[in-house]
Amino acid sequence: MKVPTGPSGPYRLLARALTAGVLVSASACSLHGVMRPADAPSVEPPATSAAPSLTDAQASAALITQGELGGRWSATQGGATWRDGLLKTRTDAPDCQRLLDGLYAEDLLGEPTGARAVVGLDESGNAAQLRYQVAAYAAPSEVDAKLAWLRTLPSKCAQFTSTDVRGGRLNVTVVPSVLPGVGDAREGLRLTMSDASAANAGDGSGAAPMLTLDFAAVRVGDRAVSLTNGGLGGAAQDSTQQAVQIGTQRLQDVLAGRPPTTAPVEPTTVPATPTTAPVKPTTMPVHPTTAPVKPTTMPVHPTTAPVNPLTGRPTEPLTESPADTDNTTADPADTADTADTADTADTAGTADTADTADTAQEG
Repeated sequence: MKVPTGPSGPYRLLARALTAGVLVSASACSLHGVMRPADAPSVEPPATSAAPSLTDAQASAALITQGELGGRWSATQGGATWRDGLLKTRTDAPDCQRLLDGLYAEDLLGEPTGARAVVGLDESGNAAQLRYQVAAYAAPSEVDAKLAWLRTLPSKCAQFTSTDVRGGRLNVTVVPSVLPGVGDAREGLRLTMSDASAANAGDGSGAAPMLTLDFAAVRVGDRAVSLTNGGLGGAAQDSTQQAVQIGTQRLQDVLAGRPPTTAPVEPTTVPATPTTAPVKPTTMPVHPTTAPVKPTTMPVHPTTAPVNPLTGRPTEPLTESPADTDNTTADPADTADTADTADTADTAGTADTADTADTAQEG
């Protein structure tokens, strides 16, 4: 009996047809690859690189200047020593430790992923230091997450105790700080440190703050400005608010391509000095040209002689001798003689008057 070794009859014809179909398909694919038009455009992948949201030049141009905060600020002379002595302390509260570490490293908003620029200023009044930074981050949501965490610290770290490198204990308080309503989002804190041993002395007076430090951050898109301001002599809150207000506006101006408009205008001219000397009077004071007028007439004496009341006739006025009038230095003897003469004349006059009166009665 013969055993078939392969398909026979119809099955063999079907197998041959299938084989031919496979060969034709393969040939068609080969020909399609060869006959593709040579001038067909090739597809390029889209570009994935994007322009940076903040360049180094923009970050530098967005920094505040010492003149914008007032005359008491100047370029920093270096980091203050209190940073190592007070910010490098340890506490058992994780969020509070993260706050201290972030203040010391100046990265409470995280590590920037783009351009950044930093400026430091010193204040001459209370020896405060201000560190101001402009930086770009990966996304706005990344900055908002840091701001949301900072917002919880006045309740999580309202009061806690930390230990410095020498074993000293410090009382730390954290409160929210009010900032101007600028930017897309913002948050501010004020941290104070005082000596725990002085506060627990029992005298009821507490302890004066050893350190007062402001922190502020404002987001503008995926960029942010942040600063710390303070020192052992305190922190002027108006300086913090002014730096936030001016710095945010400056960053927005730089990103929009506008020249900064918040810098105070310095006077370009000095006050004018007078070009002419003060005008002196050209005339001297007028003095009187005539002497005081003296009276030209002598006092008027009565023109009528005295009337005797008894006779109704005018009486002769007594006259003095010129010699007697001029001789103002007469001897006492002469004076006595004159008196005698006067007495005699008076007596004679009286006698005459009496005779006259008698005659009038007889008549």
